[in-house]
Amino acid sequence: MSQEPALPLLASELPPRWTEGVRRTVLPNGLTVLVQRDDSAPVVAVVTHVEAGFFDEPDRWQGISHVLEHMYFKGTPRRGVGEIARETKAAGGYLNAHTSYDHTAYFVVLPAANLAHAMDIQADALRHSEVEAGELARELQVIIQEAKRKLDSPGAVAYETLHELMFDHHRIRRWRIGYEEQLAGFTRDDVVGYYRSRYVPERTILTIVGAVDEAEALALAERLYGDWPAAEGAVDPSPAEPWTRRVRARTLRGDVAQAELVLGWRTVPPLDPAAPALDLAAAVLGAGRGSWLYRALRERGLVTSVGAHNYAPTEVGVFGVTAELEPERVAEALAGIAAAVRRLAVEGPTAEDLARARTLLLARWARQFEGMEGRAMALAAAEALDGYDFLDREYAALEAVTPDDVRAAAEAYLVADAVSGVLYLPEDRGAELTDEALRAAFATPPAGEPLAAPLIHVPATPAPAHRAAADLVAGVLHTALPGVDLLVRRKRGVPVVTVGAYVRRADFDPPAQAGLAALAARAALRGAGELDAAALAFAFERLGGSLAPSLGSDWLGFGATVLADRLGEAAALVERVVSAPRFADADIVRERGLLVSEAQQAADDMFRFPFQLAFGAAFGDRAYGLPVGGLPETLPGIAPDDVRRWHARTFGEARLTVVAVGDVDPIAATATLAGVFEHRPARAAAGDDAPVAWLPAGEPLLRVVSREKAQSALAMAFPGPARRDPMRHAADVWAAVASGLGGRLFDALRDQRSLAYTVLASTWQRARAGALVTYIATSPAREAEARDAMLEELARFAAEPVSERELAQAVSYLAGQAEVRRQSGAAVAGEILEAWLIGTGLAELEDPAAAFRAVTAEAVQEIARRHLVAAERAEGVVRGTGGGR
Repeated sequence: MSQEPALPLLASELPPRWTEGVRRTVLPNGLTVLVQRDDSAPVVAVVTHVEAGFFDEPDRWQGISHVLEHMYFKGTPRRGVGEIARETKAAGGYLNAHTSYDHTAYFVVLPAANLAHAMDIQADALRHSEVEAGELARELQVIIQEAKRKLDSPGAVAYETLHELMFDHHRIRRWRIGYEEQLAGFTRDDVVGYYRSRYVPERTILTIVGAVDEAEALALAERLYGDWPAAEGAVDPSPAEPWTRRVRARTLRGDVAQAELVLGWRTVPPLDPAAPALDLAAAVLGAGRGSWLYRALRERGLVTSVGAHNYAPTEVGVFGVTAELEPERVAEALAGIAAAVRRLAVEGPTAEDLARARTLLLARWARQFEGMEGRAMALAAAEALDGYDFLDREYAALEAVTPDDVRAAAEAYLVADAVSGVLYLPEDRGAELTDEALRAAFATPPAGEPLAAPLIHVPATPAPAHRAAADLVAGVLHTALPGVDLLVRRKRGVPVVTVGAYVRRADFDPPAQAGLAALAARAALRGAGELDAAALAFAFERLGGSLAPSLGSDWLGFGATVLADRLGEAAALVERVVSAPRFADADIVRERGLLVSEAQQAADDMFRFPFQLAFGAAFGDRAYGLPVGGLPETLPGIAPDDVRRWHARTFGEARLTVVAVGDVDPIAATATLAGVFEHRPARAAAGDDAPVAWLPAGEPLLRVVSREKAQSALAMAFPGPARRDPMRHAADVWAAVASGLGGRLFDALRDQRSLAYTVLASTWQRARAGALVTYIATSPAREAEARDAMLEELARFAAEPVSERELAQAVSYLAGQAEVRRQSGAAVAGEILEAWLIGTGLAELEDPAAAFRAVTAEAVQEIARRHLVAAERAEGVVRGTGGGR
């Protein structure tokens, strides 16, 4: 094998100017408006970016930016409580917001035809939020629940503790969401004072991106915002942070299953000339399976995950390395991280390392522009920082970084005597991290040979095989080969393509070997054909993407998003993984160990784990009752030969489905894919599978686990329609009425009772079973109240039909979101795959909104009567003590 030449820089593949066509206007009052037309989907995003965030808060107001974010949606003189969300939903859109260190952003994404209505809602909320005292008091209780939820997230606790450790003065050191005692004491005068002094036109950027007429969008902005009185925004800068060089370590302990290790160095703000080199240093170390840290630690089984990042909000910079691992392996992992960081500072990356990292970083960077929301957010953030064309300058700067630039940046900032580290350990496992141990790890010169860029040879792409397409349905070109179905759809926009190969699962893992399929899929990425794990990772990442397994109970496979003109090479690599994985014993054993650790760590996820418990109660230890990734007690019993037999049976005997969606010509892409996959032997399509029934019970099925957590989390599951059941659309409408901002459960449990920050309802539709599910997390003392209130609200759906307004809003929302979801090529590929493998076929993609429009209030009530029966529910509970960190 020979080393292939480096790929050309990404700019030769992608548009050189991300800001092309942007129209910028500053209104007389100081408000900045940016509009960019993008016709790749009939969708528009409206982003309101306010330059006020956690850095702007004096200590007496710590957390108040986030409080105001919540109150933004609580009503105006024109719109009562909940009306902002309900009107947005009725227009087919979703809205949300986030508060960051340097800004707060509010956004709505909806069908472009409803732009005027969306902007009217957004302008009203921005300019006229009432911040009513009673609503504020109730919402503060919700925010306190959100703060408790964050305390139950080990990663969040470790990372923000790192900031506290690294900085002595700057406001980045504070627990940004605020503490319960201070939050509970905020008054209306506090919030309104902050609102009036920070939310002014000169500190506001309005960004509109989508299938819109630019002149009409600007005219709308002038009409809705032009008479907003100009005002000078209050400025309360953070205390400055002197540069210091000290090693600092801190150990936390709590009710966690695995260790969280977070390391950090202070670096530079985003406009500093060294920032692009630090971004690429992070990519060399931690981006993708070909990165130094992945190969040195994750591939060897020392950590379950590892990554690196350079985060620079406005005025400070933090370079971080994060890892999740078994407590007993911290010392070994720390030594590996230190060796990689020191080597980067001493030797720098090779040209091949930098080419891989740059291509992957820029391709990922570009994919944020697939969706209107991501593009609008990026434009607003760039405008606030240094003008919207900073995006183009940043892109060019990343292209220009050399290996020596990366080495120099690492040498200057990733220094041994300025590292900080936080280690979050279980109560009774692992040795504490000390200043001395941290200093020693990074003071040790790197030993041994550096990780060499692997010698790779991408399999040659076979000559295109031109075949007549069987049919064109809903824009998807379907070609049936003897053993493969090819499904290709063009999606214009960013020149990338998502490609993957999948099989429909004919059976579940044996109960005693739950996780077998996941282990096989994960182990396949450790080498295929002549490519070992590193070579396989490099081969993909030089195409602009990382190969990842798609693991589910109904299908599984492999996919990646790469540069559009690399489709053939990517497809050839996917085919190699599908047909010729190496499956070395040592690789399977290492991957099995990592899956065991991840299965143990799942218990720390206060959202996912309650659902795992609920479905385990519903189906028992079989079928859908077992997590796809397996359990700590089932995975060790899977031998390498079991994995090889499973793969031969599943991928050797099943019919393959290959999906490609992106900025490609469907006929040419189909020919390319046919050339790669036409050799596969003939296989029939999988037949329908027998339904999987819930366990019989005359009373609720319960699984409860007690933890030292700040909250209790309850997941309920009720038997519901499966994926091909004609009533599934009525179930979706029920979920849209019940959940989300403006939904019944949100209003009753969050807005009125302040029980929780997170409350939701959804449908769970699989090939052989279905469910209606709900979730709420609350203070342990209110667990019984939350359960009773949830069941009371669910009973209302069976007792009375939803109102005409609720029905219309839900249907409009679902219809609008059917368009919004199609902004991303990966999302479109997933929609195609689901319709093909477990749906009713491609025809259901033609007009997905039609099925929702046919749903009646009576059908929604029938869903509730048939399925929302309290005695037939399964419930998973993680019962907290009110403690936690």
